[in-house]
Amino acid sequence: MAHINKVVKSINGLDDSICVDIFERPDGSFGFEEYRRDFEDARGWFPIGYYSSTVFNTADEAMASAKQKVAWLRID
Repeated sequence: MAHINKVVKSINGLDDSICVDIFERPDGSFGFEEYRRDFEDARGWFPIGYYSSTVFNTADEAMASAKQKVAWLRID
């Protein structure tokens, strides 16, 4: 049976070619992933950070880790 993660927050980079999704797994744990897309490629978003297997207890913990690992998120 396939699992479906629910995105609880998505943060796009300035040019909308990169993003980070904070998601909740069916078991109630949380994670995040960094994605990129090429506008000329209709296949959509591709994971580039390979962070999605790390497990967090809360969305806030996932976001804090994402800010540590994804440099462009630290620019406020």
